[in-house]
Amino acid sequence: MADFDFDVLVIGAGPGGYVAAIRAAQLGLKTACAESRATLGGTCLNVGCIPSKALLHASELFEEAAGGKLAKLGIKASGVELDLEAMHGQRLDAVKQLTGGIEYLFKKNKIEWLKGQAAFTGKDSVKVGDRTVRAKNIVIATGSSVTPLPGIAVDQKVIVDSTGALELLKVPGHMVVVGGGVIGLELGSVWKRLGAQVTVVEFLDQLLPGFDGEVRKEAAKIFKKQGLEFRLSTKVTGAKVEGGKATLTVEPAAGGAAETIEADVVLVCIGRRANTDGLALDKAGLTTNPRGQIEIDHEFATSVPGIWAIGDVVPGPMLAHKAEDEGIAVAENIADLTGIVNHDVIPSVVYTSPEIAGVGLTEEQAKERLSKSGGEIKVGKFPMLANSRAKTNHEPDGFVKVIADAKSDRVLGVWIIASVAGTMIAQAAQAMEFGATSEDIAYTCHAHPTHSEAIKEAAMAVQGKPIHI
Repeated sequence: MADFDFDVLVIGAGPGGYVAAIRAAQLGLKTACAESRATLGGTCLNVGCIPSKALLHASELFEEAAGGKLAKLGIKASGVELDLEAMHGQRLDAVKQLTGGIEYLFKKNKIEWLKGQAAFTGKDSVKVGDRTVRAKNIVIATGSSVTPLPGIAVDQKVIVDSTGALELLKVPGHMVVVGGGVIGLELGSVWKRLGAQVTVVEFLDQLLPGFDGEVRKEAAKIFKKQGLEFRLSTKVTGAKVEGGKATLTVEPAAGGAAETIEADVVLVCIGRRANTDGLALDKAGLTTNPRGQIEIDHEFATSVPGIWAIGDVVPGPMLAHKAEDEGIAVAENIADLTGIVNHDVIPSVVYTSPEIAGVGLTEEQAKERLSKSGGEIKVGKFPMLANSRAKTNHEPDGFVKVIADAKSDRVLGVWIIASVAGTMIAQAAQAMEFGATSEDIAYTCHAHPTHSEAIKEAAMAVQGKPIHI
């Protein structure tokens, strides 16, 4: 039989796939990456994390200028206008530069980009477009796509998904967001700041499933104060588009009388599902679990030797940074090194204003886990209102919450609502990676005045001795 064309073939060039390809090439393995998009970077870079942050940042600056916040700081800006075309332009420019950067890295590391849809033809062979190649190791990194809402057709004009919500050519009068998770709140807040009335319809009785309960409640209060409207414990049962507008039919999640909501745009954000369709996994001897994901072991190996899987296509949180770390780890495992990802320390961030971030266990999870062994937890909190940098920046909303094992003092989870929570959470994640106690954080000198001092104070509060409250 002919020799392998590649040591490693990565299917998918998203955050997990392109990182896996680069790391494999760095380790001296002949590497190729199959990608059907016209650009590299996957959902995150093309129509997800990156472009949404470009709009979030721009919309925040617009609101500061148009909403009077700058005036309160002594900066008078008259005649502020929204140039939505220019705002989209800077978003597209950011995407173009970053996707081009990955293409440069592929060339630099001598990674061959196989352009086209990939499908298995055997355990070690894949057809990409008109070409069939063999690889000693194949890494499936095909990511995820938007979960459809049964009975509601996305037309990307009136009823849109997260991709369509990035491309709206005008600010809708009324936007209804179906789903109170991370993506819905981020994109809904963009259009709220730009002038839309935004109503969020969520099936559960609280926003942000999976986050700490106290954080979920506080976030809801903050968003309501900002003018977002919420219909919790409510399910969408149908949608009709007529005359460029949508009429949604909703009813209580527990059952009850139906009613209708009219909207100029409906954004459907009820989750994502693994991309396995079209891969012909059966020809490689692979199957998926009931959730459509590919099961792996601790080293990211599937049930078929030589085939690996990472990122959104495997169980676990669907986060770009989780996929990136798995990309590095799987490449190192293929190269007979030791690639490890600590899945207990994967931070999550909501890029609203203020940002919301967490790592480790929620208070509810920590109580449940320790109660099984007779243990208890201690919780320390510190409000951003008492943080000097947040005060000078007029950013009083939010708090830092540190959850620790009462006996060992080891930090089990950290949850933050603050303007820069996404940046602050890195300290907490690193501390937990090193097995820090709350005392370790409390006795680490933090620069003053910074938002991060709130982490130190919350850690001090675990022992009942914060200074500034």
